[in-house]
Amino acid sequence: MAENVSSQLLKGVLQGIMLVILAKEPNYGYGITKAMNDYGLLAIPKGTIYPLLTSMTNKGLLSTEMHTAASGRDRKYYYITAAGLAEKTKFISEWHELVGIVDGVVKGE
Repeated sequence: MAENVSSQLLKGVLQGIMLVILAKEPNYGYGITKAMNDYGLLAIPKGTIYPLLTSMTNKGLLSTEMHTAASGRDRKYYYITAAGLAEKTKFISEWHELVGIVDGVVKGE
């Protein structure tokens, strides 16, 4: 799943992916993007991540804290909330169900 995944398809799962990443450890915007890149998601437009993080924060899925990096720059770190953990669990369940359905269709069942 690199640069050839359609942006429309990716937008539908990006929030879930970000929740899974943030459930592992809090991170800041660029760090989240880097983590997604490390998983092979290379073509995420820069204008996509921060509005989604803001939306997720407004929905109560994430909380934020400012931290000063070793470089002296302030960074906004995102933490998953209890509601975010519940949404992550729901995403994973729905993802597995969808994968099963699509696999069935693709295999002609």
